This record gives sequence, structure tokens and C-alpha cells, in this order.
Amino acid sequence: MDADAWDQRYEAAELVWSAGPNQFLVAEVEGMAPGRALDLACGEGRNALWLAEQGWVVTGVDFSPVALAKAARLAGARRVEVDWVVSDILAWRPPAGGFDLVAVFYLQLADPARRQALELAASAVAEGGTLLFVAHDLENLTGGVGGPQDPSVLYQADEVASALRGAGLVVEKAVQARRAVAGDGEQPRDAIDTLVRAHRRGSRVNGGSAATG
Repeated sequence: MDADAWDQRYEAAELVWSAGPNQFLVAEVEGMAPGRALDLACGEGRNALWLAEQGWVVTGVDFSPVALAKAARLAGARRVEVDWVVSDILAWRPPAGGFDLVAVFYLQLADPARRQALELAASAVAEGGTLLFVAHDLENLTGGVGGPQDPSVLYQADEVASALRGAGLVVEKAVQARRAVAGDGEQPRDAIDTLVRAHRRGSRVNGGSAATG
């Protein structure tokens, strides 16, 4: 889907996604000292807003101005500040090594765009910083629920890990992760996601814990 199609989708509903943060973001960020965070393809800003509420200085990037207008209104209501950037992430150039945390959640792209996106995300990770990547997994097509039905935009953990290692990061975790998805009057079913966590060697300059693996 292009930016215009996403604008139409965001205009059609008060919130397309939940107002709360992704469960994997909360679990993986727990215990981190707040610093500078980048949320790539942030949509309506649920993860960026939560990070800002935890004390992070956050930049959110998305190509949908409708989504970011919603995000800005939510930020005002929740009394937090986020730097919202309207841009296709493949056309945007983050400051190299500019962020202690880079979050990429459900950016479902086919090659070669997906490899470009992973390289761009990795380039933004500061020394001692962390990259969190979560997306719909290929196995979700047959073993999970929801998500895109085009296998070319689905991920596998080993593939993502290999790309991030090639971009100079140290991979800490590369797994399939399950999350319960409530159905209409049905028992919750599991969606299957790719979850990868990686870091750049070095020490955080803002006083956070070092990542030297």
C-alpha cells in the first residue's frame, strides 16, 4: 500500500491500531535507561507515545500525514512531545548513529526495499544502542491469524538477523514470537511474529548501560 492508500485507511477509523504500545516493545525496553529513540513507520504513534511517556526523546517517521496528524493530537492529549517526520522511510536519512533505540514494528516490505529499510534502521543505531524489529512472520500464513497474505512481505527471523549482522550489529535474539489476537466471540488465536533484537558495540554516551557483546 502506498501513502495515499494508508491515508484513506487512517481516515476511515478513529484509530486503526490500538492506543497502547506493542507488547514486545514494552517487554524488550523494560530496564533500559531512556535516551534518544526512533520509531520508523510509526503510524498513529502508539509506540512512540509510550516511549515518550517513559522519558525517551522520540522521533517518529511515517509516510502518512493523516496518521501523524492523529499521533500529534494524541501527543497533545497525553502531554508528551514527539518529533513527527512525514517521509517515506526509504527516502529519509536519519543521523548516523543518532539513536539509542531504533524500533521497527510491522514494516512489511518485499525485497529490495526490505533490505534497504533494515540497513537504514541499523545505520541509525548509536554505539551501545539497540534495534528492535518486529513483523508478521512467514509462518503466520499457515499457522497464525491476521496480517498480510502476501508471502513476499513476510519475514523470517534468521533472514532479518543476517541482514542486521551484515549492517554491523550484534544480534542478541532472533525468534518467532506469539501474541494472542482476540476474535469476534471466539477464543483468542495466536499471531506469529518475527522478533529480532540487536545492538551496536560500544557504550551509550548518555549514561545508559553499555552493550559490548
